[in-house]
Amino acid sequence: MKFKIVFSCLFMVMLFSCAPENKEYKVVMSNPTWLHRVMQHYTDIIVHDIFSPPVASRNYAYTTIAGYEAARHLDSSFLSLEGQLNGLTNVPKPDPSKTYCFELSAIRAMLTTGKKFIFSEQDYIAFEQKLMAEIQTIHIPKEVHDNSLAYGDQVAKHIMTWADGDNYKQSRSFSKFSINTQDKTRWRPTPPAYMDAIEPHWNSIRPLVMDSAQQFKPIPGTPFDTKKGSPFMKDAMEVYEVGKNLTKEQKAIADFWDCNPYKLNVTGHVMHATKKITPGGHWMSISRLTALKAKSDFVTTTQTYALTSLALFDGFISCWDEKFRSNLIRPESIINDYIDDTWLPMIQTPPFPEYTSGHSVISAASAEVLTSLYGDNFAFADSTELRFGLPVRKFNSFYEAANEAAISRLYGGIHYRPAIYNGVAQGKQIGKYIMEKVKFK
Repeated sequence: MKFKIVFSCLFMVMLFSCAPENKEYKVVMSNPTWLHRVMQHYTDIIVHDIFSPPVASRNYAYTTIAGYEAARHLDSSFLSLEGQLNGLTNVPKPDPSKTYCFELSAIRAMLTTGKKFIFSEQDYIAFEQKLMAEIQTIHIPKEVHDNSLAYGDQVAKHIMTWADGDNYKQSRSFSKFSINTQDKTRWRPTPPAYMDAIEPHWNSIRPLVMDSAQQFKPIPGTPFDTKKGSPFMKDAMEVYEVGKNLTKEQKAIADFWDCNPYKLNVTGHVMHATKKITPGGHWMSISRLTALKAKSDFVTTTQTYALTSLALFDGFISCWDEKFRSNLIRPESIINDYIDDTWLPMIQTPPFPEYTSGHSVISAASAEVLTSLYGDNFAFADSTELRFGLPVRKFNSFYEAANEAAISRLYGGIHYRPAIYNGVAQGKQIGKYIMEKVKFK
């Protein structure tokens, strides 16, 4: 009888330890859809809160790095970014005596970190609560659930502390950019909003991978010279002529890559603003579409997001360093002053100096890292702009998409050609450097 009781107890222990519901949560949680939902909602918040492109890149970077650092424990071949990113050390490690669901840890780390960098906190909390309520229905064992959330919070706290040291907070009190109205070569605010220059001190932000903001300083653009027939005026005339004779396809390209987070629409005396995704947000969306098409597993998906965010973050620092060093006047101002005072660019000129093109730099950098991860001929359909009423565009590679994003700024009438070509070269250098220096495996 005693043997039967012992045997029955052992049988019950074995039965429950092998019960399907104990393993089912691992399968459900391993679906990267959870990550994509978090990133999509985060982009929605960034659009709503109207973060500038450089600041948005910072939001994405720390959020995705936190997610990766928690998720990488799903596969022992993935390495920590500590000691590889500037200032990042001693990322908390999980307790080997405890059991975790690292997918849940990664989601928690992203949600907690992301919340730090936005304004619409209540909306974000509501989303977080909804997501966590869904996860509760998966029946993760309570101890595993609690361990996982606690570890996600540990990672998030560490990443947020690291982020506090990047000089962003200090730069909020730096002086506004001074407009030199006497120097005709220099940037000045453009219609219709005549906004102040955005983030003139962004080169003071600590890069993630680059040694400094100046590391990939581009070659100089065309020397300023308003004499008729000079190389500079030829650049300006090209913008003018292209803008006057845009084809249907060129207009579609300019619209698709506009990515202006705050466009002021003016009709008579009525003004209203349109909010759209940032250029960095567009490339984060391409990262999502890529991971989905490739059927990337959970940890590779976090790597994809983190790698793209590294390219965006350092790309904007490098580009903004040059923008406010060269401080070059925009085509709209030159054309109105010297060629045609009635001319308007197809898309709205953004409020910062011209050289180099931000779209060109960050698109080339993003294409470089995504190509390294997914290959040179990765074809994809870019549906990013559907929500803004624009059709899907198809690309045969990341470089093809990046080159179209770059030339779109000429079609849009907001950049001279040198800012585009030299910006692409600048971005490629940044992307290559990131792939040489940062090892995920």
